[in-house]
Amino acid sequence: MSSQTRHIGPSAEVLRLAELIQASESTVVLTGAGVSVPSGIPDFRTPETGLWANVDPMEVAHIDVFERDPARFWSYYRPRFQSLGDKRPNAAHEALADLERRGLIEGVITQNIDRLHRAGGSRNVVEVHGSIETSSCTRCGAVFELDQVDALFDGDGVAVCSSCGGPVKPDVVLFGELLSESAMVRARSLAERAELMICVGSSLAVYPVAGLPQLTLERGGRLAIVTKGVTPYDGDAEVLLDGEVVDELAAVLAALT
Repeated sequence: MSSQTRHIGPSAEVLRLAELIQASESTVVLTGAGVSVPSGIPDFRTPETGLWANVDPMEVAHIDVFERDPARFWSYYRPRFQSLGDKRPNAAHEALADLERRGLIEGVITQNIDRLHRAGGSRNVVEVHGSIETSSCTRCGAVFELDQVDALFDGDGVAVCSSCGGPVKPDVVLFGELLSESAMVRARSLAERAELMICVGSSLAVYPVAGLPQLTLERGGRLAIVTKGVTPYDGDAEVLLDGEVVDELAAVLAALT
């Protein structure tokens, strides 16, 4: 490991990450909320500005709330969906898509539901927490695109199916729900065969996704972390970069070029 002390974007660390990417036969990227902050999307836990700073997620984003009090659930999710629908990929998303196009990364595993990796050009994306791209009727299974959902709300502020009148739920993983097994199988497969995992904008604190870097390490792979703040894996990382994700990834791209 080069160092266990964090640095503010030192060129030596950027060059080391570029070297690791060039040498790796299989590189995967794991992203969290921090990669979307430059797009104007708050992270979850930053005091005062984070999504959970002024609301208890268990009271608005739990599957039990959706089933018991859908009006309360949608009072939180409807404006959030409307705001996310206008967001656009930032240079960090585009940098990762560029790396994939160059054949330097196999794919992106993301905890984000904002669909910005796909919008930014990434092709092999595993959205382990689902995506706002669609919502589905829990009764008949009808699927609605994001821009169709707003027309489904009744007078009580609840989204109901236009076909059968059943409750419509966002295709995202709520608190109290299990992650998609198929998505986790894909994510574990990428992590297990990776010679290098680059973690971008994630605190690596939410399981089971936070266990993926350990799979890479156990198979003899290396770990690089590009995020603000500390993570449980800092001591295991070959490279630690804690500047702005857009700047750090731009520097890595420049070093590769």
